[in-house]
Amino acid sequence: MTVVQARIATKAKKTTPSLSVKTGKSKPNEKHPSKPSTTLQAATESKPHAANVTKHDHIRSLLSRREGATIPEIMKVTDWQQHSVRGFLAGTVKKKLGNKLTSSKVDGELRRYRIGTSWGR
Repeated sequence: MTVVQARIATKAKKTTPSLSVKTGKSKPNEKHPSKPSTTLQAATESKPHAANVTKHDHIRSLLSRREGATIPEIMKVTDWQQHSVRGFLAGTVKKKLGNKLTSSKVDGELRRYRIGTSWGR
């Protein structure tokens, strides 16, 4: 007998003790009628694939606009804090994606960030 067969045989011998009839509780091994289960395929077919838009996609679309985006606009869309937005711009947009990130500031307005053409990878 192999080790696997021995383990299966010992698992089959173990039983759980049933509860007393006086308590009126059901045995733990009894199956209760369950709700009809939905398959994963049916759940995924009902949702359109366009709903899988990530926060990164939202930010990139904001930065791709002609007017660009400000940090408060990005914070509103993503529910991120200011330091998280700045980290995303520096780490992901510039370094990982290799996009050229430009910023401009007009007197009396907030700084606006835009992405240009890729310069790297």
